[in-house]
Amino acid sequence: MKRINHDHLNHFRIIICMLLFLSSGKIFGQNTDLKLWYRQPAKQWEETLPLGNGKIGMMPDGGLQTEQLVLNDITLWSGSPQDANNDEAGNYLDSIRSLIKKGKNDLAQQLIDQHFVCKGPGSGGKQWGCYQNLGNLTLNFDHKMDIAKVKNYHRELDLEHAIVRTSYQLDGINYSREYWTSFSDDVAVIKLKSSKRGKINLQIKIERSERATSFTKDGELILFGQLDNGVDGKGMQFKTRIRTKIKGGIQQINSQNIEIKGADEVLLYLATDTDFKGKDFETTSRATLDAAMKKSYEKQYAEHIKHYTEKFDRLRLTLGRSKTDLPTDQRLVSFGKEPDADPGLAVLFYQYGRYLSISSTRIGLLPPNLQGLWANQIQTPWNSDYHLDINVQMNHWHLGAANLGELNEPLVNLVEGLMIPGQRTAKAYYHANGWVAHVITNVWGYTAPGESASWGITNAGSGWLCNNLWEHYLYSEDKTYLNRIYPILYGAAQFYANALTTYPSKGWLVTSPSVSPENSFKLPNGHQVNVTMGPTIDNQIVRELFQNLIEASQILEKSSDPFITEVTQKLKKLAPVVQIGKDGRIMEWIEDYEEVDPQHRHISHLYGLYPGYLIQKDNNPVWADAARKSLEVRVDDGPSWAIAHKMLFWSRLHDGERAYKLFKQLMTPRVDTRINYGAGGGVYSNLLAAGPPFQIDGNFGGAAGIAEMLVQSHADSVYLLPAIPRAWKKEGNIRGIRLKGNCTLEMTWKEGEIVNYKINSPRHKKINVYKNGKWELYHTS
Repeated sequence: MKRINHDHLNHFRIIICMLLFLSSGKIFGQNTDLKLWYRQPAKQWEETLPLGNGKIGMMPDGGLQTEQLVLNDITLWSGSPQDANNDEAGNYLDSIRSLIKKGKNDLAQQLIDQHFVCKGPGSGGKQWGCYQNLGNLTLNFDHKMDIAKVKNYHRELDLEHAIVRTSYQLDGINYSREYWTSFSDDVAVIKLKSSKRGKINLQIKIERSERATSFTKDGELILFGQLDNGVDGKGMQFKTRIRTKIKGGIQQINSQNIEIKGADEVLLYLATDTDFKGKDFETTSRATLDAAMKKSYEKQYAEHIKHYTEKFDRLRLTLGRSKTDLPTDQRLVSFGKEPDADPGLAVLFYQYGRYLSISSTRIGLLPPNLQGLWANQIQTPWNSDYHLDINVQMNHWHLGAANLGELNEPLVNLVEGLMIPGQRTAKAYYHANGWVAHVITNVWGYTAPGESASWGITNAGSGWLCNNLWEHYLYSEDKTYLNRIYPILYGAAQFYANALTTYPSKGWLVTSPSVSPENSFKLPNGHQVNVTMGPTIDNQIVRELFQNLIEASQILEKSSDPFITEVTQKLKKLAPVVQIGKDGRIMEWIEDYEEVDPQHRHISHLYGLYPGYLIQKDNNPVWADAARKSLEVRVDDGPSWAIAHKMLFWSRLHDGERAYKLFKQLMTPRVDTRINYGAGGGVYSNLLAAGPPFQIDGNFGGAAGIAEMLVQSHADSVYLLPAIPRAWKKEGNIRGIRLKGNCTLEMTWKEGEIVNYKINSPRHKKINVYKNGKWELYHTS
């Protein structure tokens, strides 16, 4: 038998992709199920279409006379590492705990604000930094005619090929634009073409509102800048380079722009880089652009498709009918009136979530932040940083089932970078070993508390991050990976084991001081406070972390470690998973305090239901019923990420209709961009989730919710269609969704009944499968 020449095989694949590309008008145009499309240019940034390759972000607005393209680089951050630890804080720990034990939480909170928060301005200072917009690329077109006469305008984002296209007709001439961020060559590419020769006339410029200059040199249009590090002003540097190729016409390089006149076709290439982590951005940006310019457009695009589809094509989902004949903005309106007539919108939104993950992060760089990769401001909302009390975790919840597990790796890198600074924070505040991170972090390794006790003293952030890391192991069963994260789990557990204190009336081991994220309660004296000991979320996270560490030590044959014995003993003394209050709901705090805001956007005390598995409908029906009652009081409202979170809760409770109700609410069209968590969430016309403003966690949480409605897996059990709503029951198919245990599922259903399914695994497994109302034992081949 002849050995396969893999170089020849790869060349063959590229040729096939090129043939598909060359016939794109016939082939790519047929499948509209996975496209966002519109009949007009974007009127605001939240209507533009996101492109990204895990590093470069680009959002074109499709403007006719002037097109604005907002640019981003995932590594572009202001600020710098800071020492925000208050080394005197630990001296007040015993006093704070004593006050809480005496029921004087209000006085404890005052003491924390005085002595136990971060040193300096924390996240409100320049040294904290901010994820920032890279700049704006502007294409000024000179059509030399009345653009009001434009016909057949069409703008689309093709999720299957990670490309945006704009086309229109003017005075009998067809104009087309293609934009993409290359997954193979690390450049952004724009192609401009007209059906009549010599009709492309434009000026190209790039600018930034502060701390950057644009100029031309050696045939390139360049943007160079340096951000503020919060110390001496000399922060991160960056350079963006633009070159063009033209067919026909002439090109003129001016001091700050490039002018092209009378061209038949224009190719624009953009490379950008920063000196994040000491990178030689000057050399790499030039070399990247040099390499890209040597390839033909057709070959480059074919390679881009090959790299992108290797991830995107792993999973396919269908749910029957789709109103693809409607532009996406109109489709959202139609869905609000007749949601059951368009189950395909859920498919589009789910695959959009997968697309946004593939586009916003990559191995070796940073995880998606509060806005993923895409930001149009210098001062982004909440610094567009990493919030550790749900947001960064939600950004990764869907990845395992979505067959994109490797995209967890940037989060692992980020968490590894928190361990050393987190050790110092643990010592300074709690006199504890191990490492801790509180409620917020950035690319500079911040682990200290925030600026205020009301929200900044949350100390479960590190434990919650460990859940994400552990979940990836459960999906992959990769022991090499488990060895990598073991020191992270170990160090986090060390902190809690050292820092736990005794709850006096029960003898339970609990955290103190802490808060239930961003929420508050009333003391018997009527004072509103946040600070407590042993909030329910902490009790659940610590229990889960200890259990996971013990299991990991057994898998890796490290269970003889004396610390594992200590953790095993302390696990028995932790506060219970839940306490049920007099009204039948799960208590959010260790005492049944009066809530200040019963409809608060955070639902932290149900952590054990999701993302945890401490509360399961079949195994803990009393707890599940208490969770249901808690959700009823919380109501179906809030910013998009909170709506997505509730989708996940109701899915775990196997209530498909309630989960679907929340999905319908998530699809509410929004326009307002001002910060307003009371607006009720929804999505913008480009399907990006609204708080408002735009926060990408609503997209990723919504994608996770859709998957949970269709499949749930835990330990050696799998539920098929556990929370499917009536609207999706008629017919459907999913292929390539991942299960815990390193398995992949294919299944087809009709009228809510599984017709056939197959579970694939690299080794033989026995799996308990719940389908069509009963359990059966499945053997993988």
